[in-house]
Amino acid sequence: MSVAEIKTQAEHRMLRAIESLRQALTRIRSGRAHGGLLEHVQVEYYGSMVPITQVATVSVIDARTLGVNVWERKMAQAVDRAIREADLGLNPVMTGEALRVPMPPLSEERRRELVKVVKGEAEQAKVAVRNLRRDANDQLRKLQRDKLISEDEERRAQDDTQKMTDRCIAEVEKVVAAKEQELMSI
Repeated sequence: MSVAEIKTQAEHRMLRAIESLRQALTRIRSGRAHGGLLEHVQVEYYGSMVPITQVATVSVIDARTLGVNVWERKMAQAVDRAIREADLGLNPVMTGEALRVPMPPLSEERRRELVKVVKGEAEQAKVAVRNLRRDANDQLRKLQRDKLISEDEERRAQDDTQKMTDRCIAEVEKVVAAKEQELMSI
């Protein structure tokens, strides 16, 4: 594997770690309604568990309400139960074939708890990025030990990897700051 391939692979994996963080943060409720909140909810559909998006359409009715339109009328009860059991603190209301999911306002204490959860997710993303940097540096050292690259090339590549790591950690901080602001705004 060449130096360029090692750097490209490390950057790609670091960006995936950031994207994974963004996905994890969409599951954290901020008091505003958004469709991503229910994406991970699993519904029992004829004996197997499937994501809610495979049995219903999730839409935003207003800033505080989600609408869930179930495709099969008999699945409405299963979707209702799945949302209640998803541990999101949501209580859907049946309106014929559709469900309305009102977002209860978050208390100040709950907001602070969610900020701690967000910071924990951010720390996991930072650790993942740092581990990827370590792996890339190990691969570069191996290339240098095998005499495939010079010490100067290894040092330059490690510096580039460090700069890439710093950029990714700054991006993680930016994503977390935006989520914290979203959580703390009323």
